[in-house]
Amino acid sequence: MATQRNVDIEERHVEKKSDSSLVASTFIKYAAYVIIFFGALYFLVRYVFPMF
Repeated sequence: MATQRNVDIEERHVEKKSDSSLVASTFIKYAAYVIIFFGALYFLVRYVFPMF
């Protein structure tokens, strides 16, 4: 005897949503942090360290 199985398969499609404006604003924010850091470092090396 062959048993007949009725199985419903549920398919899920997961879409990864990425907000490009959020990525761009985060990049700009951290780029500004890096520029400010190197600007402060340049100021220290150029003007403060020669005084010693």
